[in-house]
Amino acid sequence: MANRHMARIMDLLQPVMGLCNKKRTLLDTIPFPFFSRPFPWVPALKQPHQYTGMKNYLIPLCLLLISFAKAQTLLRPENVFDGETLHPSWVVVTKDNKIHYVGPEKGVPSPKPQQEVQLPGATLMPGLIEGHSHLLLHPYNETSWNDQVLKESPVERAIRGSVHASRSLLAGITTMRDLGSEGAGYSDVYLKGTIEQGLVNGPRLLVAGPAIVATGAYGPKGFHDGVTVPLGAEEASGVDECIRTVRKQLGNGVDFIKIYADYRLQKGGEPHATFSVEEIASMVATAKSAGTYVVAHASTPEGMMRAIMGGVETIEHGDGGNGEVFALMQKRGVALCPTLAAGEAMEEYGGWKKNGGPEPDRITAKKKSFQLALEAGTQLVFGGDVGVFSHGDNFRELELMVEYGMSPLQVLTCATSKNADLFHLNDRGRLRTGLLADIIAVEGDPLQKIEKMREIVFVMKDGVIYKNTGDE
Repeated sequence: MANRHMARIMDLLQPVMGLCNKKRTLLDTIPFPFFSRPFPWVPALKQPHQYTGMKNYLIPLCLLLISFAKAQTLLRPENVFDGETLHPSWVVVTKDNKIHYVGPEKGVPSPKPQQEVQLPGATLMPGLIEGHSHLLLHPYNETSWNDQVLKESPVERAIRGSVHASRSLLAGITTMRDLGSEGAGYSDVYLKGTIEQGLVNGPRLLVAGPAIVATGAYGPKGFHDGVTVPLGAEEASGVDECIRTVRKQLGNGVDFIKIYADYRLQKGGEPHATFSVEEIASMVATAKSAGTYVVAHASTPEGMMRAIMGGVETIEHGDGGNGEVFALMQKRGVALCPTLAAGEAMEEYGGWKKNGGPEPDRITAKKKSFQLALEAGTQLVFGGDVGVFSHGDNFRELELMVEYGMSPLQVLTCATSKNADLFHLNDRGRLRTGLLADIIAVEGDPLQKIEKMREIVFVMKDGVIYKNTGDE
């Protein structure tokens, strides 16, 4: 093995070695002070144009460059889902961190890839783009939301977040939109940074930081007015304060702005619209001027209408949406992230056993509103509000989107190419030449059976393989 690799290296070096044997070469055009000592461990040449022994300096340099270069990799699955269409017997070639070729194997360009990954029986597809997560939360049946915000330190929550990020990546999530730190300040911004530095494995993150809520409209609640408690989001009221808060959060590193267009003003009360259309529009305009966008938590018709009229790009949850609201969303190009899995998880924590008893009113109502959104042609987002339930179980949202009325093709398109489009990510979400090599494979064909999304057998992010069960 070692001899074969060395022979290959020497073959690659032959053209350079030939240059070294000539009296005058292209090396003459390189300023000598630069070339004479390219690395501290290479001794300087005694005379500027004396090329005797130049091989001694070029060989280590070329070996170093070759060692840093990533070989092309050919991925050979049963099928390729490119984010829009299924293609039997196609292959994908990656080079460095980009997709180099997608199509029939006979069309693979020369030179042939040096590495091959066999994925028999598997479907290769773009890495999933999770649209609504909370990496700094963990399931509420383990610890209530109040206790996570009040009793778990930001340090503990960041450590948990790093574990959650790794689980998410291995579950096929290569990009994740995180919708608020829920009382942990800018810990999501810092977690994103550690992933980008390679200190922690995880998806590419888009983070919202603390999020913004109308004054008095968020928890934890239930304390007398003499007690100051950490809040799950940053408060603001009035146009000027809303603008100031948006600018501050963007300055602290968030990628987009999340607001709460409605919420409960009192513990145990019903949700009501909070921010005015004018306040929302001011935050949207401020975010747009900085090159980003606003999303809104909203579950009441009035809160959703205000958010839509104010110019947000996605509505999160939307439980109380009606035909009029969804028609307006479709008309204005506002997408719905329904977070079906979180709703079912909360009912299960309350004692409901799916398929084992009467369906809760909340689930019945959610199915109805989801159908209304489908009938209106509202663009849908794949995003389960993971964190309410276990990180790594993102497949739950995919399965429920099918159960509630979508086809597997529609759902997988949402989770890849359409989420990429909605989130302004034109470098991913499809298997296409030149895009990022964020690629996963699942056992079998998930377009026939969405439950196959539980069986992730291969994960590549940025051209690096993080999971390949065939090697285990």
